[in-house]
Amino acid sequence: MNSSDLQTVNIDLGSRSYHIAIRGSLFDSPLSYAELPKAQSALIVTNTTVGPLYAMQLQKALSGKYAQIHTVVLPDGEEFKTWQSLNLIFDALLQHRCDRKTTLFALGGGVIGDMTGFAAASYMRGVPFVQVPTTLLAQVDSSVGGKTAINHPLGKNMIGAFYQPLKVVCDLDTLKTLPDRELSAGLAEVIKYGPIADMDLLAWLEAHIDQVMARDPVALAHVVKRSCEIKAWVVGQDERESGLRAILNFGHTFGHAIEAGLGYGEWLHGEGVGCGMVMAAHLSLRLGLVDALFVARLTGLIAKAGLPVKGPVLSADDNAGRYLELMQVDKKSEAGDIKFVLIDGPGRAIVRSAPEAMVRQVIDLCCTEKLLKI
Repeated sequence: MNSSDLQTVNIDLGSRSYHIAIRGSLFDSPLSYAELPKAQSALIVTNTTVGPLYAMQLQKALSGKYAQIHTVVLPDGEEFKTWQSLNLIFDALLQHRCDRKTTLFALGGGVIGDMTGFAAASYMRGVPFVQVPTTLLAQVDSSVGGKTAINHPLGKNMIGAFYQPLKVVCDLDTLKTLPDRELSAGLAEVIKYGPIADMDLLAWLEAHIDQVMARDPVALAHVVKRSCEIKAWVVGQDERESGLRAILNFGHTFGHAIEAGLGYGEWLHGEGVGCGMVMAAHLSLRLGLVDALFVARLTGLIAKAGLPVKGPVLSADDNAGRYLELMQVDKKSEAGDIKFVLIDGPGRAIVRSAPEAMVRQVIDLCCTEKLLKI
């Protein structure tokens, strides 16, 4: 694959279908937005980190299409994925008298994408929006598929809506300014696609992780495109997570508990997911679904990606109990029964519960053993 060639991935959802464009030098080209419907105004939603880097270029690219282009800059960080930040978007829309044809542009990472999408779904009961993700995590996962949400102190992403964008514009050049920690966090969402759907991708990552970490353009183009293809395949079959789409949450049940338990922003989302995948793999092992070699292989790759593999202690009194308490506030839980995405043999995932005593053993192991010896 040549990183200079435009790659596209289609999300097939009937009348709500759209495509993902992937290439360098993309987000600031007027051609990237040529097919969008005409409107009087647009609102760019960004944050204090991304805005100074890219907001002016995006505004210039959109200037020939919209008579009025407004910008709202939100504070940066998972801890600001709140009602208060969401209301800043609504304030801007109302102050500028934006109508129901106004197009919102989410310029930033997963937090900006989620909040902009939720605002678009809610304002005047639905206005169009475009995802312009600037982090690896957002390009390979959160910008694709129409999940939008904000956090609540008692649970992550518990308040939101399914609402599809008009288009996703993945400019690989924006990854050049991404901090190393953010790049690693994005790799967690790339790695998860291997165990749940494509072991060839996992093998490719094992062989090319150094190139990806070094931001080789060809390697990045490959991981973004392949990740989007897998997610497009899943979302096309289960848009609203009534079944298959839940497998995309591999590592997230444990990971969300880590994020909430430490306080949003202490660990990045991808860091929680990376560690959560290790925990979920150990739980899969104890249930007899995978062997120890698979767990060691996955753990090794997660560590090479610069992600934590040892879980944090959330409570000195009853650490496993605190994890369980937080995991009960999870979208997959049913009547208090915690559901986990587990690996049912390499390349296949299932959603099921597990005995509480076994889950406790896994948490204790993964939070206390320095080398996670099996």
